[in-house]
Amino acid sequence: MRHFNKGPVTAFVLAAAALLTQAISAQAPAKTGARTITFARDVAPIVQRSCQNCHRPDSMAPMSFLTYEDVRPWARAIKQKVMAREMPPWYIDRTVGISKFKEDPSLSDQEIETIAAWADGGAVRGNPADMPPPRQFENTDIWHIGKPDLVIKSATHTVPATGSDWWGDYVVNTGLAEDRYLKAVETKPAPGAKKVVHHAVTFLLQDEGESDLIGRGPTQNPAGGDAGGFLNEYAVGKNGDIFPEGTGRLVKAGAKIRFNMHYHPVGEETADQTEVALVFYPKGYKPTYYIQASHTGDFDDLDLPPGVDNIRSDGYTRLARNARITSFQPHMHNRGKAQCMEAIYPDGKIEQLNCVNNYKFGWHIVYNYADDVQPLLPAGTMLHVISWHNNTASNRYNPDPRNWVGFGQRSIDDMSFAWVNYIWLTDEDFKAQVDARKGKDSRPTTQQQR
Repeated sequence: MRHFNKGPVTAFVLAAAALLTQAISAQAPAKTGARTITFARDVAPIVQRSCQNCHRPDSMAPMSFLTYEDVRPWARAIKQKVMAREMPPWYIDRTVGISKFKEDPSLSDQEIETIAAWADGGAVRGNPADMPPPRQFENTDIWHIGKPDLVIKSATHTVPATGSDWWGDYVVNTGLAEDRYLKAVETKPAPGAKKVVHHAVTFLLQDEGESDLIGRGPTQNPAGGDAGGFLNEYAVGKNGDIFPEGTGRLVKAGAKIRFNMHYHPVGEETADQTEVALVFYPKGYKPTYYIQASHTGDFDDLDLPPGVDNIRSDGYTRLARNARITSFQPHMHNRGKAQCMEAIYPDGKIEQLNCVNNYKFGWHIVYNYADDVQPLLPAGTMLHVISWHNNTASNRYNPDPRNWVGFGQRSIDDMSFAWVNYIWLTDEDFKAQVDARKGKDSRPTTQQQR
């Protein structure tokens, strides 16, 4: 009988067992207290709600997050982005003003903790039986406003690789055979062309008389200027305008849409055919109130010296009539850093409405207020828009921190204003809505949150 030296063998077995234990440990589910954290049960529902609308094939994000295999390689990067609140893109300061919005994809503190614990614990799959049913998408295109009833396309425009910025207009017939009332609207460039479209502003070209056909809302803008035929605005990363129930705009039979385009060459020839999507109320339904979007708090005398951070500008818009505010969208360019909007009431009271504390030019997000917290502002209220710019090298989006920058239409210039959606109210309507909200004001304020 042959005899073996058991020492080396035993040592080898013990070492292998140790390595196996470490490997198993690395795949052990993360725990928060006594609860295990797995992708299937805990992380997948979060990813479905807040990530997959963009992170899926043929969508705007550079990678798909539809399956565990898709997500697993990005676990630590996802943790980093959500902890910094850079993803999902939603930059409202949660400690200031109103915090209830429609279509809010942002994560709660608990959801961020769950993702972080999952990534730190080895990003374990878990039991496949715990996976929620796959999210169903109607099509590969992204319409934040839901399935459109009508999509109108601009003419195709080819942007050269190099050259000056280009501004121009294309007019397209809607083909609408009957009058319809608009519930939501969204404009977007063709896939792959977002990088060359600085903005696309759409206008309705139709007969006058909209105010006679829709409830109590005037077509004149009490904040200043004529509402004209403005329909919608696109800037990079923008979602859509969703009107509250009972508010809308009339699109008449035979109406045309004017696409006002601003293209910016980026080093490669790119073709674009911008689209505007319309969602209508059911046939026969007539909204009570007219709604419109307007520039608010414009400050055109920008002075952004090179190498200077936290450059503040203040713009004001006075409301000549009672108003209900339904949305807020900051607008600045690459040097924009933060923007706040507050209401200065006729009696001198000041209310902070909202702040975006991490503005990004790549995400012009419309923050649509939940219906029960939309600000009700009496005539004479002043809307104060405060903006900050960063013209230093610490701003990684700054095209050239060595140059002075002022107001202008080009991508290398800058701006300072907010897009705001207004519903204009008679004194009777305003009083009724204020009285209805008294005693049951569900709008969280900074003090209530603390």
